[in-house]
Amino acid sequence: MPQWHLYPKIRGLVLGDKFRSGKKETKMKTHHLVTCFLFLIFAGGEARVVSVPEGPLVRVEGQPLSLRCNVSEYEGPLEQVFEWQVFQESKSFQLISFMESSYTDARFAKRVTDGDISLLRLADSAAELRIRALRASDRGTYTCSTPSTDMSVSGNYQASVLLDVIKDSLQVLSMVPPAEIPEGDPLNIHCIATRDLKQNTYLSVTWSVRRGTAPPEDIVTLGPDGDHRVGAGYIQRHADMGLFPQTMKGNIFSLVLTETRPSDEGQYTCTAREWVPERGALWQPILEKSAELGLLKIIPIAESLEVFLEKNATLNLDDTLHLTCSVALNNQVNIALEVTWLVGPGKDGSNMSRILAHMNQDGVLANGSGPGEISRTGVLQFQLLLRHVDQSDSGFYSCKVLAWLRQSGGRWVQAAEKTSHPVHIWITTMEANFNVTLSSPVTPQILGQPMVLVCQMNGEPPPADARLGVTWYHHSGTIADTGIAPQPIAALDEQGDLVLWDDYRPLLEQGHIVLSKVKPRNFRLHFQQIQDSDQGTYHCAISVWTRVRNGGWTKNQEVRSEKLSIKWGSKNPRLYVVAHRLKEASRAGATFEMSCQVISQNLLDPGYSVLIRMEESIGTQPRKIASLSPDLVMKLEEWSEPDRLDSVVLEKTGPREFRFRLYGAMVSDRGFYFCDVTAWTRDLGKAWTKAVNAASNRVQISFTDTGPSFNISIRTDAANVYPGETTKMECILGLLGGAPNAGAVSYEVQWYLSSHHASAGATLLASMDRWGVVRKSPRNSSSDCSLERADAQTFRLSVHQTQDLDAGEYHCRATPWLRSPAGTWTRGSELTSTRIFLIVRFALWDSMKLPLLYGLGATLAVGLFSLLLGLMCAHCWCRNSSRTPHRLRSNLIALEMD
Repeated sequence: MPQWHLYPKIRGLVLGDKFRSGKKETKMKTHHLVTCFLFLIFAGGEARVVSVPEGPLVRVEGQPLSLRCNVSEYEGPLEQVFEWQVFQESKSFQLISFMESSYTDARFAKRVTDGDISLLRLADSAAELRIRALRASDRGTYTCSTPSTDMSVSGNYQASVLLDVIKDSLQVLSMVPPAEIPEGDPLNIHCIATRDLKQNTYLSVTWSVRRGTAPPEDIVTLGPDGDHRVGAGYIQRHADMGLFPQTMKGNIFSLVLTETRPSDEGQYTCTAREWVPERGALWQPILEKSAELGLLKIIPIAESLEVFLEKNATLNLDDTLHLTCSVALNNQVNIALEVTWLVGPGKDGSNMSRILAHMNQDGVLANGSGPGEISRTGVLQFQLLLRHVDQSDSGFYSCKVLAWLRQSGGRWVQAAEKTSHPVHIWITTMEANFNVTLSSPVTPQILGQPMVLVCQMNGEPPPADARLGVTWYHHSGTIADTGIAPQPIAALDEQGDLVLWDDYRPLLEQGHIVLSKVKPRNFRLHFQQIQDSDQGTYHCAISVWTRVRNGGWTKNQEVRSEKLSIKWGSKNPRLYVVAHRLKEASRAGATFEMSCQVISQNLLDPGYSVLIRMEESIGTQPRKIASLSPDLVMKLEEWSEPDRLDSVVLEKTGPREFRFRLYGAMVSDRGFYFCDVTAWTRDLGKAWTKAVNAASNRVQISFTDTGPSFNISIRTDAANVYPGETTKMECILGLLGGAPNAGAVSYEVQWYLSSHHASAGATLLASMDRWGVVRKSPRNSSSDCSLERADAQTFRLSVHQTQDLDAGEYHCRATPWLRSPAGTWTRGSELTSTRIFLIVRFALWDSMKLPLLYGLGATLAVGLFSLLLGLMCAHCWCRNSSRTPHRLRSNLIALEMD
């Protein structure tokens, strides 16, 4: 094809056009030629690039073909025109174009019209040639051309690719594996794949499995480069040599599973692909075919595992018990058995069955596993030997078998577990069995326990295209109460959506009640924690829904279950606390330790708070020492001595045991100690709720005080005072017995007032600690008080500017502290003095003189004010009277003149 035909616009500029007559046209043509000539000289260096896939390309007959053509670095309009030609049998044929519908050669016109050959624009500068189904006659060289829109001829305006079409010779044949295979057995999954070797293509085989409605999962791929690739879920299994591909004679490819697993169950497919290398080392698939290998079902070991025991038996004392456990198992390859003999008082295996003998999967009898002996009498038989039986050996005997499967890599995994039906062994002396059912597999016994209700549909199954719904009801009365309508709890509709009612909506939204469908015809209602209001009767209703013409669903039938009564006994929670002395404080300064054991009944997972109390004597008001919350947070209660904050410890030492420890016991610590324990349970919101409270027995701290004894007395200089005066009271401490060394005794002193004006009892006025620091309480009156130490044994309280509120009974309290030779201070017993009554007399003159002075002053002021007011009024009245005659006279003169 000549070059000028590809670029008609440039051809016109270079070869020239026929000029029309006229001077004006000649001028315009000359101007255009000059402009184009200058552009060709000074234009930039960009060049048009047309590209197609790198060839040669190999494709299979009957498969689709897509050839993309791109153009870049061009000028002119953004949207470019694409044309395709094909060179076959030494001839070039026009295939398809965007520009002209008549562009296509007659040889390909019908295929273009039928859409078998089409041209699709992907972008302004990209288009794709598509052939729906390749024919052998389509082989040839395909050329993509783009007519020029550039101002200069630069770059390439066409690109070609060679296409080779080979025949479809790929065949995939399936070799159906066994429909069922026991778990643990080896399995080879074969697939036959052939092709024409003369076509110089490469083959790969992929095994995949589809489980249910899930998408297929690739297991392993063999080829095309001779290597194999393993799916993500099978990498570890392949590394353990439990799975690998294998090539056999006769174009047979095999997937080898050294041992099958339950996860291997599914629909297997073999997919063969034909490949050719393109663009260097890249592999291009050109054909793919698959064959269904069949549905593989893995029979779990648990389904075939059966355990049998002999019949019930009666033995005499000192006899020897022989029991044989027989195991039935379909597959014994790579299987090891672990056997345990159990005996319990209950037929259902409850009440803590004990182990008689145990043999692991290696056949080793565990040391100390029980009094019995176990031996293997056959491949699948295990015998229990129990010598010298007595009456304690009576009970229900069972054999528990665990089947272990040895997987690739040497790992053992538990494949199944089965326990035989129990047989009853007696040891005697020588003397002489469409409806809906509702059941409760988990029934609560006390508050707070879970409850599970199961609604089961039995009998004839519903139609295949039908759906099931369920509604749960609760009736607060008994089964006999028919007058009260049941209350709906929740429902699952035909779509499986949850339907709620207002009464139970919060519990369901917060997850305290859960609805589920565990099987196609099995529904479950689960209460996480039951409450008192949950007692009553329950029933469920299963509804059958079918699809109607408009695509919706309609209820055809509803069947209700019988009512099930759920009720538990009113078992009140009980709590018992027992206190034990662990360490006795036999002297001052010793450590006292006490343990409290808690016993609870009818409580579900309780928590405990402990409060340590102390009574100075039985029946007195107890004092709070320390507490421990259910969250194990310790707090000092009425223990505020700054120097002894670390002397008290309260901790939890066991699930129901608490320990109290008092370091450096003093005389003031003597008394009766006990634990006040409160049991707490968690409500639905996981908050603690008080359940029951109990106190323990008393444990006494009692030791003899061998130090000196003290007494206390009180006196005053004046018991009757007048307001404004100062009174002094002294608290005198006496020391009896052996006198300690100087500085070896100190006192804490407090002064109290019991006034008839206050109803709260004695009020603390002032205190002095053993270091001599004085603290005074706030006062409401204008009086003041001070506290001083007159001498070593005397403490003086002075009340200044005495007022009426200061009248009342005064007493002092003192606590002696003794220092031992080792330098340790010990607190003694608190001493309380007798009471003295302070009378504040009423001063008549002092109370009357101020009101009298105020009254005289007010009277004098009012009198002076009245006198001044009278003078002013008189003065004004007199002046008005003197002016009146003068005014009348003037009026008369005026009349006379008239």
